[in-house]
Amino acid sequence: MSDGIEVEQIVESKPKRMPVATSLDKEAIREAYEDVRSDLTDTEWAVFKFDGAQIIVHGRGQCFEQFREQFGDSERAFGYIRIQMGDEMSKRKKFIFLTWIGQEVGVIQRAKMSTDKALIKDVLNNFAVELQAGVQAELDIELFREALNRAGGANYGTGVRDN
Repeated sequence: MSDGIEVEQIVESKPKRMPVATSLDKEAIREAYEDVRSDLTDTEWAVFKFDGAQIIVHGRGQCFEQFREQFGDSERAFGYIRIQMGDEMSKRKKFIFLTWIGQEVGVIQRAKMSTDKALIKDVLNNFAVELQAGVQAELDIELFREALNRAGGANYGTGVRDN
């Protein structure tokens, strides 16, 4: 140093942090899943997010717009949603499993999503379509309906859809 003071530099060696395995709040997730599937409740969706290394139930609701609002650009999450399909001759409930990886999520967290998804799919195991999204424009009810129609086979009605 120019003013005659020597500074001793201490290098601290920290152990490398190993990635923590993801866990689930299985009981709460199963309850939310069954709530969405039930014909006895008005719940149409549930969203599951990360609390540290644990996947938890973040929210449930009835309106698709509220469902859309649950997903942010810097978040990883999963959604499970019930959508009524059919026409005037046949109405049926269909389910979508959604993996959300926001545009600002880093590479390592993106890579972990495949193993994290396998964990939650052990609980959320009954759905007609699986989708992945990362921008708000992909969270569109009509895109979801189109995916369900493609997966669902024939529609026998006259083309008049009853939402």
